[in-house]
Amino acid sequence: MPPDIAARPNRIPWPPLIYAACVAAALVLGALWPLASDIDHFRPVGIALMLAGTGFDAAAMVTMRRHRANILPHRAATELVTSGPFVWSRNPIYLGNTLMLAGAAPAFGQVWLLVMVPVAVALVAALAIRREERHLAARFGPAWAAYAARTPRWFGNYIKQ
Repeated sequence: MPPDIAARPNRIPWPPLIYAACVAAALVLGALWPLASDIDHFRPVGIALMLAGTGFDAAAMVTMRRHRANILPHRAATELVTSGPFVWSRNPIYLGNTLMLAGAAPAFGQVWLLVMVPVAVALVAALAIRREERHLAARFGPAWAAYAARTPRWFGNYIKQ
């Protein structure tokens, strides 16, 4: 474990930058190699997913603010938040961002955005979540272990670990 893991979970890449890079990559790929599809028919589903993602983000941010918990991924956690959307997901902001990315594909008719969803999930898990989890374990010990044991990383039991 890096010696500074208890002091700060991440330096770079910030997870929002990972999602932004995936959107940029999808747009470039779409310009270079357009994929024909009829996902426009699913525009209402895409908009609903984007709204759900925005809701997860907002609820998580409000909950963290109520607990006076640090939200910036490059600063140390100040509080272990386990209420609100954190009851269903250890990472409701990343879940929200993922839902927004998945919803943007049919909402804007961009298939490459949908292709980027598993890429974003894999990168965020590997480059941010695992390091953040080590940070939380170092800062909160048994309380983190108990929370992690009962709450899935993403949502439900589908992508728990």
